[in-house]
Amino acid sequence: MVLVLLFACVQTWVWAATPDQWRGRTIYQLLTDRFARPDGDTSPCADLNNYCGGGFKGIQDNLDYITGMGFDAIWISPIVANVAGNYHGYAANNIYEINSNFGSEQDFINMVQACHQADVYVMVDVVANHMGIAPFDQLYPFNESIYYHPFCNIDDWNNQTQVIYCWLDALPDLDQSNPYVRTTLLAWIQDLVTKYDIDGLRIDTVPEVAADFWAEFQQAAGVYGVGEVFNGDVNYVAQYQGVLDGTLEYPLYFNLKDWFVYGNSLFGARSFNQSAEVFPDQGLLGVFIDNHDNPRFLSLTSNEMAFKNAIAWEMTTMGIPIHYYGDEQGFSGGNPPANRETLWPYLTQTNSALYDYVKTVVSFRKTMQVWLYDWVERWADTNFYCFSRGLAMMCFSNTQTTLQYSVTYHPYENGQVVCNAIWQGDCVTVTNGVLPVTLVGGECKLYAPKVQLVDS
Repeated sequence: MVLVLLFACVQTWVWAATPDQWRGRTIYQLLTDRFARPDGDTSPCADLNNYCGGGFKGIQDNLDYITGMGFDAIWISPIVANVAGNYHGYAANNIYEINSNFGSEQDFINMVQACHQADVYVMVDVVANHMGIAPFDQLYPFNESIYYHPFCNIDDWNNQTQVIYCWLDALPDLDQSNPYVRTTLLAWIQDLVTKYDIDGLRIDTVPEVAADFWAEFQQAAGVYGVGEVFNGDVNYVAQYQGVLDGTLEYPLYFNLKDWFVYGNSLFGARSFNQSAEVFPDQGLLGVFIDNHDNPRFLSLTSNEMAFKNAIAWEMTTMGIPIHYYGDEQGFSGGNPPANRETLWPYLTQTNSALYDYVKTVVSFRKTMQVWLYDWVERWADTNFYCFSRGLAMMCFSNTQTTLQYSVTYHPYENGQVVCNAIWQGDCVTVTNGVLPVTLVGGECKLYAPKVQLVDS
């Protein structure tokens, strides 16, 4: 027994990625079923409400599409066996089996190994709140009603007791206070991470489970965990950072939509400083503008400049950026499943304008190593906002009107030449302490000393 436990600890130490190691990573979120088919078939999917044929081998065979943009981590769908038809992975019927629709266990192992060889971390989505809709005797290992809370549907999200003890969308709600359920889930996640060399976890439906369980779950996993707390209230979300390493930055997600889709005043960005006082560590939050649960940005507006501003903010602000697959191809699907399009028709389109833009912004993030530096507000106005991290300074606009500002509070020395990473020929010189900034047609600019951009 001692030798077995020692071996497990060694394995975790070898492969597990710590929260600090994740800070500098940039995550590409994909739905396993929608990224690439194992046989290379690119024909359309007949029904987005069902399986479309993507799998582990498809991901492995097309890693260069992801790494070509500079991403060095992927977040994939839950890997366990699911009730029939649940292509998304959030309705498990056996937590010990790999979802055969995505491939075999060996296919998954091969995919993880290929990712590690390419220096790409693998983040697996996991669910410990509920199982799939099926008779209890068809759910493994929780095959009796005693393992679940008594049935009641969540209908009041302001009632935290109900959120924890009732069922989400009629999904059987596990009772983590049951000793068997608790110990089984903790052993399961430890085994999953160790057996498959998983680097990180995205944890589903966090508020629906008592916080003390997540503290134990995080400890058992031994890798960075970012939890889904689908709420715009900073104080509500922040209470879960501490029991988990990080949470998805839903408060900022809603703000980015307000600023760049609806054109609300960028003075609101000052709330980010207030968030820093509430979150224990903003650098470990998962920052995103799109995901599988919400309508895509471009379904809400056709303004591509606004979209580019949001992408640049996501990539350079405090936190770990999470880019949703297909945004680099201008996907514009609305509510699920429309926002879960198939990517395979676009896997050869690595010269598209948005793909190249994402590649440029990811490269800027890495070159300037923004995660090592504090976030400093440099200018706030209704339609214009700048912040810096180290010698990277990002300027944003949410209006198509040309903006001209003389910025005096910046991180540069007098006489220094700074350039815009998006178009490196766009350079200005700091004169008499002034950095002149001009934004045309709603663009954003990512400034850095010219020498650093040239050397990169």
